[in-house]
Amino acid sequence: MKSINNTILLEDERVDGAEKVNGKAKYTAEHKLPNMAYAVFVTSTIAKGSIKNLDITKAIAMPGILDIIYYANCPAVPGYNPIAAERPKNVSEWRGFKVLYDNKVRFFGQPIALIVADSFENANAAIRFVKAEYEVEKFETNFDKARLEPANLKAPINYKRGTEKKFKEQAFFVEGEYNIPIEVHNAMELFATIAYWEGEDKLTLYDKTQGPKSTQSTMARTFGLVDKNVRVIAENVGGGFGSGLRSWPHVPAACIAAKKINRPVKLVLTRPQMFSLVGYRPQSWQKLGIGADAAGNFIGISHEAISNTSRYEDFREGIVEASKFLYACENVDTKYSLLPLDLSTPIWMRGPGEATGCFALESAIDELSYKLKMDPIQLRIKNFTAVNPENKLPFSDINIKDCYAYGMEKIGWKNRPTIPGSLKENGMLIGYGMSVGVFGAGKGTASVRIVLSNDGKLLLECAVSDMGPGTMTSMSIIAADAMQMPIQKIKFKLGDSDLPPGPSQGGSGTTSTVGSAVDLACRTLQQKLKEMAIQLAPAFAGITADAMEVKNEMVISKTDANTKIDISALLKLANQEKIDLTIASNGKTAAQLKFTSNSFSSHYVKLAVNPKDGSIKILEVVTTGDAGKIISPKTARSQMIGGVVGGIGMALTEKLEFDHASGQITNASFGAYHVPLHSQTPKTDVWFVNKPDVNMNEIGAKGIGEIALIGFAAAVTNAVYNATGKRVRDLPITPEKLGYKTVKA
Repeated sequence: MKSINNTILLEDERVDGAEKVNGKAKYTAEHKLPNMAYAVFVTSTIAKGSIKNLDITKAIAMPGILDIIYYANCPAVPGYNPIAAERPKNVSEWRGFKVLYDNKVRFFGQPIALIVADSFENANAAIRFVKAEYEVEKFETNFDKARLEPANLKAPINYKRGTEKKFKEQAFFVEGEYNIPIEVHNAMELFATIAYWEGEDKLTLYDKTQGPKSTQSTMARTFGLVDKNVRVIAENVGGGFGSGLRSWPHVPAACIAAKKINRPVKLVLTRPQMFSLVGYRPQSWQKLGIGADAAGNFIGISHEAISNTSRYEDFREGIVEASKFLYACENVDTKYSLLPLDLSTPIWMRGPGEATGCFALESAIDELSYKLKMDPIQLRIKNFTAVNPENKLPFSDINIKDCYAYGMEKIGWKNRPTIPGSLKENGMLIGYGMSVGVFGAGKGTASVRIVLSNDGKLLLECAVSDMGPGTMTSMSIIAADAMQMPIQKIKFKLGDSDLPPGPSQGGSGTTSTVGSAVDLACRTLQQKLKEMAIQLAPAFAGITADAMEVKNEMVISKTDANTKIDISALLKLANQEKIDLTIASNGKTAAQLKFTSNSFSSHYVKLAVNPKDGSIKILEVVTTGDAGKIISPKTARSQMIGGVVGGIGMALTEKLEFDHASGQITNASFGAYHVPLHSQTPKTDVWFVNKPDVNMNEIGAKGIGEIALIGFAAAVTNAVYNATGKRVRDLPITPEKLGYKTVKA
């Protein structure tokens, strides 16, 4: 709990927690509209080719079937027209795969038809009666094979400062290749859309999205509507991790069906479809070299990366970015190429790009520390920089050394053996590892409506969504702090595109962006109250606004505590039921743009490796964050623990498997795609520097969601090396990669 001038803020409680626990909180698929129909996708059974014939005769005659939509009978969609001159001015071409548009098959599991019925059961029963005849084409889904042929790669993006490959000239250097397989977001809530047309030009969507305004804009520009005629409702989002940052084909498909049959349509993806239709972390290959002088100063870093994309759309992310600026180094060169495959398009996944790149960077630094015979934390301290080497701007704030100090103490770093494989406890090989994470700290634009009623209640509204980090709670705390009033009297409303515009929830920017807008709205409201008091309350005659403050639900003179008026009384005096303002907060100011802003983390792992079978058990984790002011300690801690769980999955369990003979995913289920279990999640200590970054924004807060995961996998592989002397560069770590044979059941 936190007390501000005797006002108790229950910051340890999520303001939306009770409704989520008792089931009152509604998620997209739980909404029911009158006369609603239900839709399911029929998906392709080949990886590439074309449909010669699609027979729907038996399927459409089945009970309850209202329509079966496919390329031959799909209504025209303005945004699907590839000819720009033929599209209306407010229509832009649909990004990526156009569902139900043509007879081309671009990946295994691609939607080829949409069955619409009076019930989900009837729709689902008809799937097996839709028969497709294909013309099969040669395809490629094997990343490891395809990347070896340079002609398969798209032109790289290169960066260089200083001398290229300088690391190889140093007495101490390492170079290695790193591989990360495709990983899938796999949030518990399935993607779902309910579409409802009110006439020809007004569309309402209930949608699982991380950006109500983004989805609104996308659908408006796809169907030739003005933004205000598209309403997107996302009251609650059950996890996204980045997969909800764009509208996938099921969204326009639901809109197409709803318009064609003239009734609301609900479309919910299946769990297997979640593996191929809503993005994933792309597979990647990296080659990283780093060299230092005898004192441990980094002299050169070279980082090359290849990641896959789809044939029909390019997707890039910041894999090599951290290598450019995280440490002091004068000679850095990077190269990043894309490899198109016959798969669906990847998308940002928690810690996008940097999670992949920092695995290679932080593993290589650990390996170099052994060559130098230097403690890996001391090596990082040796190469600390307060100025971003890439853009030459000072960091707005950087307190990673404080994270090092806390992590070393809490994990028991002094017990770490300097000789790998030399420490045992209870017959198990014990290892310690650590790593660093970094992600950009942004501040965008947002608007907030603030309404103060004469009953003393405060309402704030913004069209941001919340996929779990506790946005409603954080914004309520910011408002309670700014207004110095009880949090119980504050309500923050979100998840509706009809509300004032806010950003998509992704990239660790929500608290900074929307929080700054909330703070500005509260300060604007306070100024309004002061002006009203001066104008209407005789006791404040002759007192300037600067000599007044708003707290404890009163306007008070700073010099005479007896000169005060209740806010409710002030509104009644003004004969107003409420004060209603909408305030816009812009991006960074000119002063803030003089700095480069990032959030930082460091992770510490103690683990045990069974010398008999190579199984790994993580015993303890300490994870630390340098993310400015921590607004909501409880939800921030939860974010860090979630990152640890995701990092354990990345390091030890997660890998999407393919049958490259057919192009089919072979483990598209929770039974076969292994996310970490509760038993694999150890005791975790979370700690924050909790120092406001005054150069970043007005509230001093930066993002947490990405740094919670970025770097963590390297802490695990580094600890495995410390325990066994075996360096694993290919994720996930398995006993086979440690030299143990697979034991058949």
